[in-house]
Amino acid sequence: MNKLRIEGYVIVSADGMLADTHNVMPAALKFPGDAAFFSQALDGADLIVHGRNSYEDQPNSPKRRRLVVTRKVAGLAPDPEKPLSTLWNPAGASFEAACQAAGVDSGTVAIIGGPVVFDMFMDRYDTFFLSLAPHVSLPEGAPCFTSVAPGRSPPQVLTAHGLVPANQRMLDPADEVSVTAWKRAA
Repeated sequence: MNKLRIEGYVIVSADGMLADTHNVMPAALKFPGDAAFFSQALDGADLIVHGRNSYEDQPNSPKRRRLVVTRKVAGLAPDPEKPLSTLWNPAGASFEAACQAAGVDSGTVAIIGGPVVFDMFMDRYDTFFLSLAPHVSLPEGAPCFTSVAPGRSPPQVLTAHGLVPANQRMLDPADEVSVTAWKRAA
């Protein structure tokens, strides 16, 4: 297998949450600049990886190759509802085998969640794009990583896994929503 570049993408509230108490991304976390950044990144990815509750509902979504992480299959299976999707159970097949089943052996793989899926790649990310909505709070929401908790922020989790902030870009100035590219330390 040729080189795969692993990138993560998430937007979080000030308290590190990616969803509300019902495990749904609320409208409060949706910003035009972040949505445009996310869509452009996924358009450039060769493969998207996400859990069964995470998805991106965009015009180009049906055109994107993806791995859907699930326990509903033993290892790998075609998704009967989406022709470019492969169902993948990490307990039954390696990531490399899943990529081959999806027809991808090189390029960029975009990991888009949820928390367990983000955690699976924590030590493999080349870059993790962490968008922050500093004026949104989601008490008792779903954290972006399973180890986010009071006193442990998403940046602390990324730092603990060898990633360092490389640059920050403002996406939605009116709401102060920014994205920081966390890169693998040399």
